[in-house]
Amino acid sequence: MAVYTDITESDLKAFLGQYDAGELTSYKGIAEGVENSNFLLHTTKDPLILTLYEKRVDAADLPFFLGLMQHLAEKGLSCPLPLPRHDGALCGELSGRPAALISFLEGMWLRKPEARHCHEVGRALAELHLAAADFEIRRENALSLEGWVGLWQKAAPRADEVQAGLEAEIGNELDALSAAWPKDLPEGVIHADLFQDNVFFLGDRLSGLIDFYFACNDLLAYDVAICLNAWCFEQDGAYNFAKGRALLAGYQSVRPLSAAEADALPILARGSALRFFLTRLYDWLTTPAGALVVKKDPLEYLKKLRFHRAIGSATEYGLEADAR
Repeated sequence: MAVYTDITESDLKAFLGQYDAGELTSYKGIAEGVENSNFLLHTTKDPLILTLYEKRVDAADLPFFLGLMQHLAEKGLSCPLPLPRHDGALCGELSGRPAALISFLEGMWLRKPEARHCHEVGRALAELHLAAADFEIRRENALSLEGWVGLWQKAAPRADEVQAGLEAEIGNELDALSAAWPKDLPEGVIHADLFQDNVFFLGDRLSGLIDFYFACNDLLAYDVAICLNAWCFEQDGAYNFAKGRALLAGYQSVRPLSAAEADALPILARGSALRFFLTRLYDWLTTPAGALVVKKDPLEYLKKLRFHRAIGSATEYGLEADAR
């Protein structure tokens, strides 16, 4: 469920009056996503998405998120475009929450993507990295190494409740990644959460990328590793080599990975798996019954982490050997 804050029709009409958005004809909540409250609005002009930013989103980060979407759209990347108010601001307030109007993006996310879709995702990710290269606002990644340590310190005392031996295993993994994490790779703005439900398709054509609310500055190849974890494993936990090869080929067709980035990919993939394992584990252990946060099984990403630990070369993910 992704409507955590109710809105009234009268308040919504007053909010819309601050925009050149037309008159409201209908609206409904959208039951997708887990971070914010989202509504689909129909007006006498174009359909729009209304997002109310809930407590898990820091209002101080909104200029980065909304400015990035505006920047990418102006660069020709297909993504939602924030509408400016009459005073030029991209964000207002509704029902006590920061709120923004975002253009409606046609398409649907795929529940069973195939290799050809993964190729399009890789290509679009590389296009995003290039388009964001001159975006001037910075946002540090709160969910990189230091953030993982903080999450783990909170979750570690109860980790063995989830699986025996987990406290020792993850403690050792954090030590290993801290020692091996690359520091001199190309950096820039990354999406950091490009999962299947954040990519829209019309048929086999990728129609756009959404949900930039984890975007930040970090290693570009780390974003590739996140996508390998998000797109290239099957429901039974098996890695799909054809999907991995397609995703990497799509990325390489726009922005070739350097030899150093390719060499670091197994470590980056381990780190990506650990990041999503830890956030899931923390929510799993600390979210009370009936809370609004949707808990996801952390063990899915523990399996992926163990898979990456056995990888010795990016070619095992499907990266062409001559691409290194």
